[in-house]
Amino acid sequence: MPGVTNPFEQFHAQWLANYAVREADAGGRRFAEPEHPYRTCFQRDRDRIVHCSAYRRLDFKTQVFTPHVQDHYRTRLTHTVEVAQVGRSLARALRLNEDAVEAVALAHDLGHPPFGHAGEAVLNDLMADHGHFEHNRQSLRVVDYLEHPYPAFRGLNLTYVVRECLAKHQTRYDTPLVEAADIDTTQHAPLEGQLVDLADEIAYTAADLEDALNVGWLTVESLAGLALWQQAWATAEREFPDARPIHKQIRAVKAVLATLADDAVQTTLTHIQTMGLDSPHAVRSAPRRAATFSPAVKDATNDMAKFLLKNVYTHGANKEKEHTARRIITGLFERFTQNPATLPPRYQQRIETQGLHRVVCDYIAGMTDRFARETFEKFA
Repeated sequence: MPGVTNPFEQFHAQWLANYAVREADAGGRRFAEPEHPYRTCFQRDRDRIVHCSAYRRLDFKTQVFTPHVQDHYRTRLTHTVEVAQVGRSLARALRLNEDAVEAVALAHDLGHPPFGHAGEAVLNDLMADHGHFEHNRQSLRVVDYLEHPYPAFRGLNLTYVVRECLAKHQTRYDTPLVEAADIDTTQHAPLEGQLVDLADEIAYTAADLEDALNVGWLTVESLAGLALWQQAWATAEREFPDARPIHKQIRAVKAVLATLADDAVQTTLTHIQTMGLDSPHAVRSAPRRAATFSPAVKDATNDMAKFLLKNVYTHGANKEKEHTARRIITGLFERFTQNPATLPPRYQQRIETQGLHRVVCDYIAGMTDRFARETFEKFA
């Protein structure tokens, strides 16, 4: 490929499928920077995300279970790592750009507030008259503005493609709301972004199932009516007939993940072929998204999602945590909006240009569960 000098880009020129995003398709950065001698633009995006403070704070943000109350349950950070791992595996199978997928996956939840989806709902209510709050939009705001490690500009200055995929992140629980004027909302995300959406659903379906089984909110027997679990349990029984029940349970959960991943690869590849997608442009302008589950697996996944919603996400213990989240976040919001002088100085400086309520929202959204509790107790 003419103009390619980075050895890794030379490898990509031969390895990547025609429909994959190449480094030459990255769309540039909002602030011009010299290229790195041995890291591609997407590798640099990934590194900037991993080294930013918002990424580190994911370790003490709720996924489903309160982080670090018990050592084995997922946090928002471990979920993010699992999404990246699943995403890279799917990307490799489809000959997509693994580095772009990894960067998007590692950044896709940076905008999540403390206390999981309950925290997001509370912040959205509090911001109803001030532009609302939505974590996809906040993830883009984090990488574009709130992170500020460089003296010459605000944000991480990520490539257009990674920012586009973050803005268009879409699952059953995520609706993309884009404010960035430079992102075209009339087109689909590249396949790399669409694949992260699938990897996200695959990762949290298997992980939430496993954590809920381990904590005792679910039992193997309670899952017996679900087609996705029936198939997974049959696989575990067939491959490990003499295993202990706990090992069959573990292998069944892994079989759920494998079933979803295998179906995502095969269905997406079929769509690529039948839709004649031979370039990133063709992917963006296609009549529908190419990266999906098959109808049968989608139906089975929907049934599992409804079951988890009823028995895990709205479990009595989680409902109690929702009340706690609302009390803490509402209390903090009222405190900071009524007395802005209690905000850190760097946030006070932004009030004139960003508006008091948006600045307070940014500050609270960036908190970990632990810091939100500590700050609330300090003001109590």
